[in-house]
Amino acid sequence: MIDYLLQYGLFLAKTATLVIAVLFVLAMIANMRRHLREHMEEQIEIKHLNRRYEHMADALNHELLNAHELKALHKQKKNEAKQQKKAAKLGKAEQRKRLFVLNFDGDIRASAVDDLREEISAVLQVAGAEDEVLVRLESPGGMVHGYGLAASQLRRIRDAGVKLTASVDKVAASGGYMMACVADRIIAAPFAVIGSIGVVAQLPNFNRLLKKHDIDFEQHTAGEFKRTLTVFGENTDAAREKFREELEETHQLFKHFVQDNRPQVEIDKVATGEHWYGAQAVSRRLVDELKTSDDYLLEASKDRDLYSIHYKAHKSLQQKIMGGLGELSERLRSSF
Repeated sequence: MIDYLLQYGLFLAKTATLVIAVLFVLAMIANMRRHLREHMEEQIEIKHLNRRYEHMADALNHELLNAHELKALHKQKKNEAKQQKKAAKLGKAEQRKRLFVLNFDGDIRASAVDDLREEISAVLQVAGAEDEVLVRLESPGGMVHGYGLAASQLRRIRDAGVKLTASVDKVAASGGYMMACVADRIIAAPFAVIGSIGVVAQLPNFNRLLKKHDIDFEQHTAGEFKRTLTVFGENTDAAREKFREELEETHQLFKHFVQDNRPQVEIDKVATGEHWYGAQAVSRRLVDELKTSDDYLLEASKDRDLYSIHYKAHKSLQQKIMGGLGELSERLRSSF
């Protein structure tokens, strides 16, 4: 009997050990899958732009140069590589400065700010005072709070003591210019749209249509101006006046923000809501230089290492749908 109990106890111990081992392996697999899923859904992409330019040049040279010229070019590059390697061994290699390239393609909600904030956080962990960040900015403007946050994210770069350059190839208007003016320097293509320092808000009103069909609309608020203009209610002159007052306050904040970041601008002359092309914007000091981002990067690649930084976060179908609905509703509110 005792021998049976001992054997039974040993069997239970082996079974328990096996179960624990299986559970441990399953837990390890689940943990690895979770980390893999997180890595797939969220990651930073880094591209060395110097290599891209070199590969493009090599492809052209192979088509344009004859065998003798190609041989001479390869020999030259080989010698340069040897010299760099030798200098590195002797500790005499010059440390090349780095230029980090970020891209911001703005919509009405400034939804790209979600990626921008992650990219800036990544860059600021490695960038030094000798480095530079170039933001290739394209945006016609949009929601006040969205672009206010985007501008604040760019301000983090300057606050960290890193040089910030904004490049506009097509458009940086309204909220887009609000972002650009944070930079130490703004470059723009000759026909890029710049400015539009103003605020606009519009919404339809269906109150008369509802009355025509004997449809009542009720809205209850606590606070006299919790709501000013509405889509379905009957708007009053007092509500309209309050709404215009809020727009003017937002415009004043916008003007002060531009003036603080670009004191060289005569703000009352440019804060009319008008926009100008790049060549005109230079004379108004909204832009510092006429140059495309491509020219800027090619020139910088001669003596600096260029890195394109892009944050990728996977969005579910539900998130994409909700984002689209959110953008539709935001169009009814005030925007830059």
